Amino acid sequence: MSVSAVVPAAVARPSRTLVCVPATARAPREMAAELGAAAALGADVAELRLDCLAGFAPRRDLPVLLAEPRPLPALVTYRPKWEGGEYEGEDEPRFEALLLAMELGAEYVDIELKVVDKFMKLVSGKKPENCKLIVSSHNFENTPSAEELGNLVAQIQATGADIVKIATTATEIVDVARMFQILVHCQEKQVPIIGLVMNDRGFISRILCPKYGGYLTFGSLEKGKKSAPAQPTAADLINLYNIRQIGPDTKVFGIIGKPVGHSKSPILHNEAFRSVGFNAVYVPFLVDDLVQFLSTYSSLDFAGFSCTIPHKEAAVRCCDEVDPIARDIGAVNTIVRRPDGKLVGYNTDYVGAISAIEDGIRASQPTDPTTSPLAGRLFVVIGAGGAGKALAYGAKEKGARVVIANRTFARAQELANLIAGPALTLAELENYHPEEGMILANTTAIGMHPNVNETPLSKQALKSYAVVFDAVYTPKETRLLREAAECGATVVSGLEMFIRQAMGQFEHFTGMPVDDDKFRGIANSLDNPDSMKPRL
Repeated sequence: MSVSAVVPAAVARPSRTLVCVPATARAPREMAAELGAAAALGADVAELRLDCLAGFAPRRDLPVLLAEPRPLPALVTYRPKWEGGEYEGEDEPRFEALLLAMELGAEYVDIELKVVDKFMKLVSGKKPENCKLIVSSHNFENTPSAEELGNLVAQIQATGADIVKIATTATEIVDVARMFQILVHCQEKQVPIIGLVMNDRGFISRILCPKYGGYLTFGSLEKGKKSAPAQPTAADLINLYNIRQIGPDTKVFGIIGKPVGHSKSPILHNEAFRSVGFNAVYVPFLVDDLVQFLSTYSSLDFAGFSCTIPHKEAAVRCCDEVDPIARDIGAVNTIVRRPDGKLVGYNTDYVGAISAIEDGIRASQPTDPTTSPLAGRLFVVIGAGGAGKALAYGAKEKGARVVIANRTFARAQELANLIAGPALTLAELENYHPEEGMILANTTAIGMHPNVNETPLSKQALKSYAVVFDAVYTPKETRLLREAAECGATVVSGLEMFIRQAMGQFEHFTGMPVDDDKFRGIANSLDNPDSMKPRL
């Protein structure tokens, strides 16, 4: 199912999507303090997770939690274990606590669909007018069909719910499209709905729900305090993803990869978009099947993508048109959807990486200004994937003698044949030093966070290299670069390649020229994302 079929025209929303921070402290006064902290972050609502409290006594603790004036409206939830919470007792005391919360002025109360009939019998007209009842359904296994989700909405509506809440689980990222379809349907019918998809493959549902009219999304107070799988922080929702600015007309860009959680691209591109007033958001797409992803999210609203491991080569086959250089390389790291819906593939990796290495050499060694400092040099590329192809192509274009090394020899041989150079296994590379002053470029994920103690080549072998480049930029100084520097080599960080290839992507995405100084200023904050000031 394509999102283009899901989202007809932009539908005006009744109001903006609220940001709700779950308060999950173990003690009532600490939980009350979390409300204040959530308000300071710029949240709209705080969810009081009563099931997280140790030794909770409703008549003693609820007046503390709901004391006026409150820094934020309160959503009171007392989630049982059978619906993903921590409460293990009988329903009746739980219901009584929720009724008391209503009496004490809670703005929202959440009750599970499975027991709502029993709860409504107790409420019987006691619900204050200013209290909205959220009836919720959580599916921790999968995301049902659009038809089943539609039936579930109708079932929840029939209970007398003020707000429908459905949380499902993504087994693949295309599952989220069905939730977007339901959000749009409910918005057209003016049914308030919270529709979210849990875990990493469902992450985009938490960011993009304002585009499709979701009533509310959850963001944790800080990392480690999430109340559901893959829940972002409220600070990231507000400051990184600019959720307040996301609306029906917002264009969606993002990085397609597996893994993708380590990427700094959302920080860089979202800040760059904001700096030029471009109405767009950039999100991480954890994608298993590229063909299925691109055919599902096929509307013009999904306007462009960065491609990373392991999809750069498959992206060549998925595009309707491919830039000649990207086709020669055999890898695409940038996809743009044209107004006619066609996908066009580009490669900004090769210019980003090669220029970074050239400038690194020029800054540290005397060079001939009339020619590339790579010309005539022996240039060893580790890796035969998309980034390896880009580096090999770029180095050969500059006149280098290129050697390909890879764990799998057949893959190394395949790429080596394309650039008319020799191929080696990584084991053979350990003892490969035909000459001094060689250049080494690692294009694999070896050494990337969290595997920061790994390195593709021993320190002993690094002594033959005058220049070492690592495409990995998390961490900025990998073990490979640290040990190469200790051996006296000129080192070039993958962060420099990342910045340069991203500049090329920004121009493809926006059609605007990149402001080099401004872009680098944003990129320099990547080492310290907390330095980016909150925008409330």
